[in-house]
Amino acid sequence: MAVRVDIVSDVVCPWCVIGYHQLAKAAQETGTDLDVHWHPFELNPQMAAEGENLRDHLAAKYGTTLEGSIKARARLTEMGAALGFTFNYADDMRMVNTFRAHQLIDWAKDQDRAHDMKLALFAAFFTRREDLNNVAVLADVAASIGLARDAAFAMLDSGERADSVRENERFWSSRGITGVPAMIFNRQHLVTGAQGEETYANILNQLKGSAA
Repeated sequence: MAVRVDIVSDVVCPWCVIGYHQLAKAAQETGTDLDVHWHPFELNPQMAAEGENLRDHLAAKYGTTLEGSIKARARLTEMGAALGFTFNYADDMRMVNTFRAHQLIDWAKDQDRAHDMKLALFAAFFTRREDLNNVAVLADVAASIGLARDAAFAMLDSGERADSVRENERFWSSRGITGVPAMIFNRQHLVTGAQGEETYANILNQLKGSAA
């Protein structure tokens, strides 16, 4: 039986990338089938359409120094590489508004492609440094996983998925989710942050044992 994992995350959250890939590796090592469901969270819901320089944004929001930023990027890049994911940081990389990206994932859910879309958006932002607030860019990401580009563009342009995403965000916020990644195993065990492969493997083994 597959272990259901609801993951609340943002597509511009590097620790969400790390956490998911650690979980996936733990699942592979423990022979566990995962049933992953992604849910929206906006780290910066008030972010302007033009976005902000990522390094400047982190300095203003968290007080991150240049030295701290360099070390953090190096650490994330190394951790990502070990997990098969490429973080491709650059000085001109920008933090963007992610509300449209979440609408695209919500739309892909109807086609059973939400998981593929989420992973494609992680790569679009962190590996290719693309603007995930740009409708044309997002439509291209949809096309890259085999979905209809024109339909994706029209959906994003209309904003028809906005209410659905807001409702989902409110649901998880009402349940106390204030940071990401937040993973809920089998709808009852909450684990926050990127906990590492060993911890995830222990969780999965315990859940499999209790279901036996």
